[in-house]
Amino acid sequence: MVINPVKTDRVRALILADDCNPDWHSLPALVYSYICTLSKYVDIVVVTQIRNKPNIDRDGMGNAEVVYLDTENIAAPIYKLATVLSGDSNKAMTLKVAFSYPSYIAFEWAAWRRFRQDLQNKRFDIVHRVSPMSPTIPSPMAKWSPVPFVLGPVLGALPWPKYFKVEMSREGEWMNYFRELHRWLPFYKSTYAHAAAILAAYDHTIADVPDAAKPRTINFSEGGVDPSKFTLPVRQKKDKMTVLFVGRLVPFKMPEVLVRSFAASSILQQHKLIIVGDGPERPRLDRLVEEANLSECVEFTGTISQDRVGELMRECEIFGFPSIREQGGGVLTLAMMSGMTCVVVDYGGPALRVKSGCGVKVPLGDLDHLVKHFTQELEQLVVDPDRVINMGIAARRYTETYYSWDAKARKTLEVYNWVLGRQEKKPDFWEQPIASELIN
Repeated sequence: MVINPVKTDRVRALILADDCNPDWHSLPALVYSYICTLSKYVDIVVVTQIRNKPNIDRDGMGNAEVVYLDTENIAAPIYKLATVLSGDSNKAMTLKVAFSYPSYIAFEWAAWRRFRQDLQNKRFDIVHRVSPMSPTIPSPMAKWSPVPFVLGPVLGALPWPKYFKVEMSREGEWMNYFRELHRWLPFYKSTYAHAAAILAAYDHTIADVPDAAKPRTINFSEGGVDPSKFTLPVRQKKDKMTVLFVGRLVPFKMPEVLVRSFAASSILQQHKLIIVGDGPERPRLDRLVEEANLSECVEFTGTISQDRVGELMRECEIFGFPSIREQGGGVLTLAMMSGMTCVVVDYGGPALRVKSGCGVKVPLGDLDHLVKHFTQELEQLVVDPDRVINMGIAARRYTETYYSWDAKARKTLEVYNWVLGRQEKKPDFWEQPIASELIN
């Protein structure tokens, strides 16, 4: 491979993106969109796995050049083993992250062998690992690279709330008790010692970064959105509102809080609850609905297309999301861009995504506490359509300002310039017009 060695003002970045696929939900799709937009401002060569090739070749990747590496002989059997041990594709995420360690190290080793000469010849200005996003998975490239290394955004380290140990067990998260062992993994210490900048999403992730690396750490959200794909609906006042939940039906997402809230409230039963998604909690939820005679006001859609999810977000008014261990909460970005008023637990990513005036935050507590407070907040919203409409508009404005891919790409360029000494001031992701200015 020949990279143009001619010095230009544009930053030349080698981007490592193990998970990067436009068709895969969550992280791989986020990474794909992020890199596509960043390629408008930076000369990029992106390195990813061969398994992503069909979908990336079909859609392209903005202005980025793509190089595929094949380490599936290591990654595939490890993934299969982790899936067997977890017992369910929706469970034991900590176990799956732990098992991804050897396959990711193999990926970076292959990338280093492929690009070592280009890096030594300074044909890149930056190496940037965009995925995996787990802060527990190290990057040996941080030490190997002769040019500055940027890590992130990384996202993780949110503790399990003390009230929900049973849910933690039902999630198969026994590995969570051993999570701190990641600090002793080979290359972990060198990753944070040598990284020129660490992009860490939210306070709970930053708290997990080694103290010596905190001066090089920037609070930088992992989520993003393309505003052009979201038309803000003109919402009319309705006598009957709809509360929407979208997500995997797993214990920590706590969809049962919404069902129990409807069961406890004759006011809410005059409205509707739609639950989108599938997972191991579905049978329990079906039983709750049947026992409370809620079949007239609670609807399960199962797994549906992303286009249909978008339609529902434009049709429904309130987004109920009682997750009690949500690291980020990317689905909230979509709901807020659709002008929905979000009701979330004041913990983890949702607590930071949903700002005052853009939604409602319920204090963390046990199950009964959450049901009580979600019931109260939802009851207040369904009888006050003006408040719902106004908060939805504010949520859209706030999200468009801070979470558009273009805004994130420009902030990333600031990080690159800071690392390269072209910019003196350390970048601040949140140094944008404040939310109150947008709302007023």
